[in-house]
Amino acid sequence: MVAAKSLKSAPLIELADCSLIFDEHTALDEVSFTLRRGERWALIGANGSGKTMLLKLLRGDMWPTPTGRQRRESSLAKEQIAYVGPERQDKYVRYGWNLTVTQVVTTGLFDEDIPLSKPTHAQRERVTRVLRRFGLWGLRQRRILTLSYGQRRLALVARLFAGNAAVLLLDEVFNGLDVRAKEKLRKALEQPRGGHDWVLTSHRPKELPKNVTHVAHIEHGRIVSAGPVGHERAVARHEAAGDIASGSSNATGASRNVSSVSTRAGKKFSLRPRQPADAKTRNVKSVASNSTPLFVIRNADIYRDYRPVIRGLDWTLARGENWAILGANGSGKSSLLNLIYGDLHPALGGSIEREGVPKGTHIEAWKHRVGWVSPELQADHYLAKSIEEIVISGRYASVGLNDAPSSADVKAADRWLQFFNIERLRARGPRQVSYGQMRLALFARAMMNEPELLLLDEPCTGLDGDVRATVLGFIEQLAEQGTQIVMAVHDPEDIVPAVKHVLRIGRGGKVEQVDIDFSW
Repeated sequence: MVAAKSLKSAPLIELADCSLIFDEHTALDEVSFTLRRGERWALIGANGSGKTMLLKLLRGDMWPTPTGRQRRESSLAKEQIAYVGPERQDKYVRYGWNLTVTQVVTTGLFDEDIPLSKPTHAQRERVTRVLRRFGLWGLRQRRILTLSYGQRRLALVARLFAGNAAVLLLDEVFNGLDVRAKEKLRKALEQPRGGHDWVLTSHRPKELPKNVTHVAHIEHGRIVSAGPVGHERAVARHEAAGDIASGSSNATGASRNVSSVSTRAGKKFSLRPRQPADAKTRNVKSVASNSTPLFVIRNADIYRDYRPVIRGLDWTLARGENWAILGANGSGKSSLLNLIYGDLHPALGGSIEREGVPKGTHIEAWKHRVGWVSPELQADHYLAKSIEEIVISGRYASVGLNDAPSSADVKAADRWLQFFNIERLRARGPRQVSYGQMRLALFARAMMNEPELLLLDEPCTGLDGDVRATVLGFIEQLAEQGTQIVMAVHDPEDIVPAVKHVLRIGRGGKVEQVDIDFSW
């Protein structure tokens, strides 16, 4: 009934035969799409299919390539169309906009990037309601760049709901959110106050809100199907055709307690309290049981923005071990990885000892032995000239290159570009590849020095089912070849089989060490 009524209404935004072509690369190919009042669209497609580019056309951030056939019309002013997604989130990192959460949400009232307008008393009250609605009240004075990836995403979603936009464009907004945050967002979309119409992109159909009225599927820059379809029927039909998210986790299934049995690459596993090292036998290939640990953390309190996130941590990474760090958004997973890498230090009274790095050694000596991959790195390399430059920069643990690469640099880059199957992308810029392709480039960058240890911060965030399966396969392969893995995730299904131990961060920074049991 809603769909039938909407067909009679005038379009809010309409695209007809619109293409986007960059340097002979076609991002969108003669796409036609209409959004009418009362419609809530799910736009489903894999990484690189053109979802983000379509949203940019809908908002007017980009204009179609002139072909003589293209047409874009909108009955709404640009400020009435609000957008949130990875690129907007990355802007805060690129430009150093370290605003408080309250300031970020307030800018949504005026469609501003930084605070320029003074809100009225009524507008401040509105911001307060939105902060409480999304569970951000306790973070309202925190600086956004000190928050976790998922917390930043939730703050930007709240920014949208604070404004007066009639249409919301939501680009993979569930990425990086833990179960609780996903439920808050889904509830807001299913019972929107203000009657928003929206277009939500996703590669995981099971994450979609129940009140979706229309579904469109996009592949290789073309909309292959679109129309009014019931949510359950759309998901079932898409899965039957070979769901692009078939390898990804179920949003509902991910809400299980992490101690319960989960599935992982056909295996079942559960978590149990870790036994003392001297009470069990380790199965570690080619590693002597008395080898010096790679690092030892003792009595460490970790602070971010003058706030404790982890308390009293004692943790030893033995040679040959692979670990996962589990925890909700803001629990301290990224902070712990930063401590290991050397960008953070434990508070007074705590310590971290790294093998082969005695006191007085420059931390760069350690960083050359460690690879690092995180969603934030994609923002750091936004202005790189090419994918090859990004990969080679891993040789020097730098952003960009100060000198021309050597022949040895290029040879090493060739190896890892081929290993991750992205050698054809080497000359493209970061804005000319998909989100998933860029993630593979960061993995290649991390491996340039053949690190002993690979630190992975939410490595599957933003990846579709196929790319996610590929990335997890690469991680497993690297672990089998001897690279030790420490991966921070909030979804247990992103843990690869090579990982046998879990560090679980709970409320108040309390840490528990557990082992993974397998059943076949």
